[in-house]
Amino acid sequence: MFLSVFEIFKVGIGPSSSHTMGPMVAAGRFLDTLRASHLVAQGLRATLHGSLAHTGVGHATDRAVILGLAGFLPDDYDAGAAEAELGRIIAEGHVCPEGLPQLAFAPARDLIFDRGAPLPGHPNGLKLIATDAQGDVIVQETYYSIGGGFVVTGAEQEAGAAREERGRSGHPYPFGTAAQMLDMAAASGKTIAEMKRANERHHRGPAEIDAGIARIWAVMSACIDRGLAGQGILPGGLGVKRRAGAIHERLQAEAGLNLAAPHIANEWMSVYAMAVNEENAAGGQVVTAPTNGAAGVVPAVIRYWLDHVPGATEARLPDFLLTAAAIGGLIKHNASISGAELGCQAEVGSASAMAAAGLAAVLGGNPAQIENAAEIALEHHLGMTCDPVKGLVQVPCIERNGLGAIKAVSAAALALRGDGTHFVPLDNCIAAMAETGRDMHEKYKETALGGLAVAVPNC
Repeated sequence: MFLSVFEIFKVGIGPSSSHTMGPMVAAGRFLDTLRASHLVAQGLRATLHGSLAHTGVGHATDRAVILGLAGFLPDDYDAGAAEAELGRIIAEGHVCPEGLPQLAFAPARDLIFDRGAPLPGHPNGLKLIATDAQGDVIVQETYYSIGGGFVVTGAEQEAGAAREERGRSGHPYPFGTAAQMLDMAAASGKTIAEMKRANERHHRGPAEIDAGIARIWAVMSACIDRGLAGQGILPGGLGVKRRAGAIHERLQAEAGLNLAAPHIANEWMSVYAMAVNEENAAGGQVVTAPTNGAAGVVPAVIRYWLDHVPGATEARLPDFLLTAAAIGGLIKHNASISGAELGCQAEVGSASAMAAAGLAAVLGGNPAQIENAAEIALEHHLGMTCDPVKGLVQVPCIERNGLGAIKAVSAAALALRGDGTHFVPLDNCIAAMAETGRDMHEKYKETALGGLAVAVPNC
């Protein structure tokens, strides 16, 4: 099993990796399919199913599909150009993707929210269709947005051949479980980060790896800074006020006064995470870590480590992110990182496990202690539902990232006080998460039909 650090951590846009980024990527793939077909299309249609239909408006899924069919992609998204093009498409009723003729697409008519039974492959499904001049279907594809911006077609899903999962061939350390990871680390004498880097070098040169990791952190750090400077009300209609900036100002004012309670460290972790997720909720640029809904946990723990822990240095950032990516890959491979599939335990729980492992690594933990840190963090998110109010990635998502960061740091600290031996292996914890998620009622998995989503007024 191999999932690249650049697949776990992807630069994209808010508010959701599965509901915004994934559908945009799917639309881009469909355009590629249409170009390759050499058929003359005249129009497009799109149908959203399952969680994409139930919470699509709150997650900007409709905007993502429209802009994706116009040729926009998350990695190089230009917000100003996108906004202008969106207005034109709505007004004129057609898209003009590069390499294709003008295609009729009036969102009010051609973008359907089907809130009936979900498609069989995954709760996040969408169908994209191209039609000829008579309106007959000439190309049709089903896509599933399976979390973290990953997308597979219906055929890929049925074949079990997810595009992000590569075979073992050629990778020097092809661990697919935490037990294999620990065995390979013991046999090789390498750290988890060193093994992960060796696997990455099968696909990229050292300079490309280093530059890519540097960009990941640059985008994460810039997102924190924008969030700490942001003000006003988040979009979507809930009237949620940005809080990170005001909290940060108070924390800065209190710094150095020798009056702070010891738990103020938790406030720093929380404000960094909230800054990211407020930016995400506003549709800003974020990094999936491993998803948008959980994007604040890993960068918050990194910023806390860099700014508040003696001896921290950016030179160790690759070790943090490579280790975190290794844990995220194990969770995705053996369970899921999709809130629509397994609840928020799969999003913030996975992010907390990744952050705990990364922090334990840069604080000098051995592979067994790192695996223990990840297990502790994930174990104490088991059963967490995904119940966004009004389908928006705001309540309880923004604060939940702060608590995920706090749990990650606590888990790493606890693991480092031991020698790595512990009762529940990480593999068993991941399996428990998968089973818990499968047993969880669908209304508690990103449909906004249960939990907090219906416990408070949505108007």
